[in-house]
Amino acid sequence: MSALLDRYTQPAIRPITDFAISTPEVKKMQNGIPLHIIQAGSEDVVRLDFIFEGGRMSQSIPFLSLITNRLLREGSEHFSASEIAEKLDYYGASLELASSMYTEYVTLYSLNKYFPQIIEVVADLLKFPTFPEKELSMVLEANKQQFQLFSQKVEVIARRYMNQALFGKNHPLGWDQKTEDFDRLNQDLIRDYYRSHYHSGNCSMYISGKVSDEVLLCIEKNFGDEVWGALQTVKATSNYPIETTDERHIFIEQPNAVQSALKMGNLSINRFHPDYLNLRVLVVLLGGYFGSRLMKNIREDKGYTYGIDAGLIPNRDNSVFVIATEADNQYIPSVIKETYKEIDRLQQEKVPQKELDMVKNYMLGDFCRSYEGPFSLADAWIYIETGRLNPDFYWKNLESIRNITRDDIICLAQRYLCKENLIEVVAGEKV
Repeated sequence: MSALLDRYTQPAIRPITDFAISTPEVKKMQNGIPLHIIQAGSEDVVRLDFIFEGGRMSQSIPFLSLITNRLLREGSEHFSASEIAEKLDYYGASLELASSMYTEYVTLYSLNKYFPQIIEVVADLLKFPTFPEKELSMVLEANKQQFQLFSQKVEVIARRYMNQALFGKNHPLGWDQKTEDFDRLNQDLIRDYYRSHYHSGNCSMYISGKVSDEVLLCIEKNFGDEVWGALQTVKATSNYPIETTDERHIFIEQPNAVQSALKMGNLSINRFHPDYLNLRVLVVLLGGYFGSRLMKNIREDKGYTYGIDAGLIPNRDNSVFVIATEADNQYIPSVIKETYKEIDRLQQEKVPQKELDMVKNYMLGDFCRSYEGPFSLADAWIYIETGRLNPDFYWKNLESIRNITRDDIICLAQRYLCKENLIEVVAGEKV
């Protein structure tokens, strides 16, 4: 007879003693494109990622990167938009398109047995998109309506004004985007942007999952045998000056808003700084998980909001430290007051060891959960490449979480949580 399970005693908490992230095999194809192969998983499915340098930091006008990327699936030399959609559906495949600050992404999910059929469609839409006028008008109108809808949300308004305050209106992250900007886009601009960014000289690829020899042969046949695209030099992305405002309190009135959105933030150190990984631990302790200082005080004790978060958002040259929440209009001053009180506590009192251990366990557990599948492993290495980070970044992150001390926390709080540098942005109804 098997022993009965003890359901009354909590299992012992054990520290993580060993951790490893599989390193991809890198194969340079005949045309120079690096193909990163992540062989993992037991299901007969793969994910193929195309990474192109570009994004918001390389566009000449707002939304150009976004719309060019989204139009790739709207018609190619040999397939119409409807035929592309039908083939993806028929073969059980999924195609995701995304544009970020510095990068354009095209991601295909496919069953192994149908990969040869679907990769030909993806090759055609990536190499020979036609950007038809009818589909362009439809995509522009759909995105315009979505932009108008989201632009009415106080959270979006506060985020836009915060970006303008931090980066300035002449920086792509601070551009004052308007609905009319969609009307400035046309086929010529989109084709020119496509030629400048979507070619084999500006491409990196990742294949992850149960990768068979047939899948690799299909990739090389469709994307690796010869150069494709215009092979233009991609425009540099680091020539925009940052013009942070001197204002520290910005209010954007939104009559009849049920709640106000609050953003508090400043520019901080980048991922290459020796304090960056330790600073992440401090930010999580302040407001980066459900048991954080801000959540306990402002949500649980005071009941001012359903949730409040603190985060460190990395860019290549810096990061943005931001605290964000939404609350009833009348509670915003109290939320700001209590937030500063929690910052003061971190600067003046050593965090209890038990609390620090809880944060460490949370971060270590989250760290392990994030890289346990083949596609999350691909995400991890894409993050390294697009962030231009060293391959040992994750191991250093792990060591940082393990080794940070109470003394480190209080020093970091005094050095980087400077209340005088925080910009407060509130979008809502004046009380």
